[in-house]
Amino acid sequence: MTEQTQDIQQEHQKFIEDLGDWQRSHSCGQLTLADDAAEVCLMGWVQYRRDHGGLIFVDLRDRDGLTQVVFSPDIAPAAHENAHILRSEYVLAVRGRVRPRPEGMVNSTLITGEIEVVAHEWKLLNTSKTPPFPIEDRCEAGENLRLAWRYLDLRRPRMQENLRLRHKVAQTIRRYLDEDGFVEVETPVLTKSTPEGARDFLVPSRLNPGEFYALPQSPQLFKQLLMVSGLDRYFQIVRCFRDEDLRADRQPEFTQVDIEMSFVDEEKVMSMAEGLMARVFREVMGRELSLPFPRMRWDEAMARYGVDKPDTRFGLELKDITDIVRGSGFKLFAQARLVKGMKVPGGESMTRKEIDAFTEFVKIYGAQGLAWIKIKADEWQSPIAKFLSEEERKGIAQALDLQVGDIVFFQAGEPDMVNAALGNLRVHLAGQLGLIPENSFNFLWVTDFPLYEYDQEEKRYVACHHPFTSPAPGHLELMRDDPARARARAYDMVLNGNEVGGGSIRIHSGDVQRRMFEALGFTPEQAQAQFGFLIQALEQGAPPHGGLAFGLDRLVMLLAGASSIRDVIAFPKTQKATCLLTEAPAPVAARQLRELGLRLREQPARESETGQGGAAQA
Repeated sequence: MTEQTQDIQQEHQKFIEDLGDWQRSHSCGQLTLADDAAEVCLMGWVQYRRDHGGLIFVDLRDRDGLTQVVFSPDIAPAAHENAHILRSEYVLAVRGRVRPRPEGMVNSTLITGEIEVVAHEWKLLNTSKTPPFPIEDRCEAGENLRLAWRYLDLRRPRMQENLRLRHKVAQTIRRYLDEDGFVEVETPVLTKSTPEGARDFLVPSRLNPGEFYALPQSPQLFKQLLMVSGLDRYFQIVRCFRDEDLRADRQPEFTQVDIEMSFVDEEKVMSMAEGLMARVFREVMGRELSLPFPRMRWDEAMARYGVDKPDTRFGLELKDITDIVRGSGFKLFAQARLVKGMKVPGGESMTRKEIDAFTEFVKIYGAQGLAWIKIKADEWQSPIAKFLSEEERKGIAQALDLQVGDIVFFQAGEPDMVNAALGNLRVHLAGQLGLIPENSFNFLWVTDFPLYEYDQEEKRYVACHHPFTSPAPGHLELMRDDPARARARAYDMVLNGNEVGGGSIRIHSGDVQRRMFEALGFTPEQAQAQFGFLIQALEQGAPPHGGLAFGLDRLVMLLAGASSIRDVIAFPKTQKATCLLTEAPAPVAARQLRELGLRLREQPARESETGQGGAAQA
């Protein structure tokens, strides 16, 4: 802010008044022609001021919208004279009369676009420094700048709409679950650290030196204990915490809708969840969903789409051609454990530059390159075409239903890499080529997940969902004898390629829970130390139970058409898990550390994401 601007703002502060007995009569997004000639009192922020010589126009804004206010020297000379001081983001209270806008001045994009308010008197409630960016949706400021000034960013109409949408979704969820017999129960935020998940956020205990609480990654164990307690149906809209690397749809603290039910199977839980989504879409979005949602086994999802949360709004399915090219002259195909192809109809016109960009994209997922073939009328154009026999070409053409003008992308190697590379390229291509229909919502249940997945770093099997998930009927012995084949009674709800909810039928037997811990490599002593309270509870007449949790942030992000969950959270963290507004995390005083019995080994200088450095202190 320039010195001149600062001087003007300070000069205007002498005009600030209290509200006194003034009462707001309407919001700034409410008045229409039905209010013609009404005496009103509006309050809000100055969006724009336009001085047309004789008349001064001010667009007054609050969370509901804009109203045009007119200051006229012929109607209220004093009010008009003082209106020259008004600037963007000044806070006003205005009394005046509603009238129709003159012909040719109607703004059809606004609810209030057919009227204006002629000011009779007004009060300046506060001034404002010049904002660091325009308070409007057409804001080109970078995200870090907006997060540093988040309370100003939240004044923008789109951000206001997002938070109100989130409110509507949360209230609709509460009403639905209450009507369905669920009881909302709060569970502890300070709890015990347990393994088999993301890193915990730890909280040192002053009253118990050397010991720590953990912030909950979810209320998983407590909601199961509530089922043991006989509560029967529980829910909670709850904050959860995970110390993990972030991306657009992750935050270190996030909100989930947590649900648990007794005496249920998968169908009962999934039916309840579908009804909940149908209610949300009906009441919040004004749309009807088709029930039940489609179902797809995990192995089918991986085979057709390469990922366990497929976006089914478009095609571009993957095809396994491993057997077709097993003896190929192209050694990469011949030796690979898995070879898959993906046809892009009409993609033959892609340039080499575009193909090279896609090749770089798949390297993110561990691929060394990206093989491709363009299907032309008289040839297959590709560096690898000469290595394919006529029989192999016929097999590939039949498997992928190739037509002239298509392009095919191939990936070969270890199954995890092949699926990740092509599965994510599929979504990337669809976005690049405009194949994803707008304003469409495709739900899908993915079921029959593996019970375990192999962790290459730890060289052991870990729980695919969590270690409290029940094995599928008949798979109890596989937990020990053949864990790779064991399947779980787990299910994920997928919306437009995003996992918005996931859950399972839980283990409700103490003996089976012990066997699960044993299969995961826990000694009996370790299992007792970490989860003894749960095992004991399961031995006290625990009912069969199951549930799921919805990611509220991610769900609202999709409903709002936002690209990041940061756009639907009031005060989010950055991708480095920092708050640019409050500058958290921050050093603490040495006295606080001493009270906790802690000492820092090193205190590196911290470079903030806004470019300002600061030395850490102990």
